[in-house]
Amino acid sequence: MIDSAKPTFHREVNTAQMLKLPLYVLLLSLICFGQDIPSTSTPAKVESVSSTDLPLTTIPRSGNVTEPLIGGGDLLKVSVFGVKDFDEDVRVSSRGDITLPLIGSVHVAGLTTDDAAMLVQQKLIAGHYILHPQVSIFEKEYATQGVSVLGEVQKPGVYPLLGSRRLYDVISMAGGTTPKSGSTVSIAHRDRPTKPDEIKLTDDTGKSTTSNVEVLPGDTVVISKAGIVYVVGDVKNPSGVVMENGMSMTVLKALAMAGGTNPTAATNSAKLIRRAANGPQEIPIPLKKILSAKAEDISLQPEDIVFVPSSATKGAGRRGLEAAIQMATGLAIYRR
Repeated sequence: MIDSAKPTFHREVNTAQMLKLPLYVLLLSLICFGQDIPSTSTPAKVESVSSTDLPLTTIPRSGNVTEPLIGGGDLLKVSVFGVKDFDEDVRVSSRGDITLPLIGSVHVAGLTTDDAAMLVQQKLIAGHYILHPQVSIFEKEYATQGVSVLGEVQKPGVYPLLGSRRLYDVISMAGGTTPKSGSTVSIAHRDRPTKPDEIKLTDDTGKSTTSNVEVLPGDTVVISKAGIVYVVGDVKNPSGVVMENGMSMTVLKALAMAGGTNPTAATNSAKLIRRAANGPQEIPIPLKKILSAKAEDISLQPEDIVFVPSSATKGAGRRGLEAAIQMATGLAIYRR
């Protein structure tokens, strides 16, 4: 029985040695290759050199000039994701500052909401209050939420401006332009009221999209007045002719809108009176040749006076000039 037990003993020993072999291999691999195992401290170093340590003066501007800027009196909603205590409705002071928990006063006037959120985020990180804050700022109420539409429009006034609106939308709110409107529109923005933008209106559909600029809350839109050309003297309807929408005006067009000349008009003695820095200038108009297509029509400028004397006043040159100016002045007063 002893001899029969020996083989069994040897088989158990061999099995145990075989079970220990993988442990030896594992230990050997750890000793040989342990130095090549990547260190777990590298990600921590990368995280520590993040944008959170940037100075507050390096905030990039968004460059989106069409986004409304924060101004004094605006109501902002400031929130941080996951932080219920940091959910504030704050009013921008007249100096352009808001006061928030932990970080105190923050100057946000002249910034977009995205730029203001970035500034608050960097202040929270710089003070070690929140490690990775996700700040959002929403403009709940503009201090001047409307847009002022003035000048040559049907209904001047202040109109509410909610959402994105463009110049043609604002003009439509004011009932459209008047027949005396010019082709120039001045838009003064709230952040730079002394440097308004000048926009040229046009009837060309291909160019109208470029003049249909975006209008922001607090802007002031002024529609310019069209130029006036005065036709006086021996004409059927002495009047001031409006150069609607900046259209070109000539002597023949002005006379046609004034009803034409009377049979007693001295067409050879017509004059153009143009205001200059040194006083009114008198320019002869070959009206008879222009009417017979023997001379080129003359282009007119705003505030020009076309004077057609009657045959009885052909020799009264200076008196005719003075009379023309007086008649044009009377028309201007009547028009106002």
